[in-house]
Amino acid sequence: MTSVYREPIFDVAQLGHTELLTPTLEKSAAFFTEVYGLYPVAETADSVYLRAWNDDVLTSLKLTASPEAGLGHVAWRASSPQGLERRVAALTERGIEGRWIDGDIGHGKAYSFMAPGGHSMEVYFETEKFRPAPDQKPYLPNQPQRYNPHGVAAAHIDHINLLVPDVAASRAFQEEALGFKLRERLVPTEDNEVGAWLSLMTKSHDLALTREPAQTDGRLHHLAYAVETRDDVLKAADIFMENGVFLEFGPAKHSRTQGFFLYVFEPGGNRIEVFAGGIHIFSPDFEPVTWTTEAGGRGTAWGLAVPDSFHSHATPVLRG
Repeated sequence: MTSVYREPIFDVAQLGHTELLTPTLEKSAAFFTEVYGLYPVAETADSVYLRAWNDDVLTSLKLTASPEAGLGHVAWRASSPQGLERRVAALTERGIEGRWIDGDIGHGKAYSFMAPGGHSMEVYFETEKFRPAPDQKPYLPNQPQRYNPHGVAAAHIDHINLLVPDVAASRAFQEEALGFKLRERLVPTEDNEVGAWLSLMTKSHDLALTREPAQTDGRLHHLAYAVETRDDVLKAADIFMENGVFLEFGPAKHSRTQGFFLYVFEPGGNRIEVFAGGIHIFSPDFEPVTWTTEAGGRGTAWGLAVPDSFHSHATPVLRG
């Protein structure tokens, strides 16, 4: 791929929140609060709203009852009201016909649209900040709440991985319409892009796009929250084990992004990651890294084999 420097777009700042669908709402909510370590902040007849202890917003995860697991929507927070308007104009220029919605618990009006890979997305700016109760007030005023860990103690929402039929086309759309920066990609053979890792600011990735193996679209590979250290990932493995949660993959280190990871399934069937570290990009003209194969023939940095389920399982699960 020829590297062409383009003026960076910073109209979108971060992964704001995600909605996961689950056929077992009560069990999923219990997993995320009691085992994964999130905090409930609101509840409706069909949904539960959660946040991690170091999220500065009211909510970063919405769980919604549904016949099948999967992604309800993923929402990206704009850098400013003006940036939001510019990105909506960019979407319109590309033929994306979305609609304005009034908002939801924790955020104001948002522009809802369907991305080329078949996933429902939102872009918004207005958000409600988390205000700690007296017993949650931190000693240090530059953190959202007192550190009072329970379960895995997930610290903040980190990234999402979506399956798409055409990685190159979906990646180009995210770059051009929303301002994502390509950091790494996997191209085993010429013109056969099967994975792309993109970020909005300096992280290794806010969004990963990997090729959908089936004749469908709109599926979720995984959602990840970060913990503070590698040791927290190892501790998470023990906590999952003690709570009867199957460890699908890890703990280990990714080749791409260099993050330390562990994958499990929440009761509804969605794959959830515990993530720590990862490279940060500080150069404004960073040249994306193209992988033609796994490093040294390894699927992970230290040689841990990738389980077959990691390439075959996604939500919603395909029948037959």
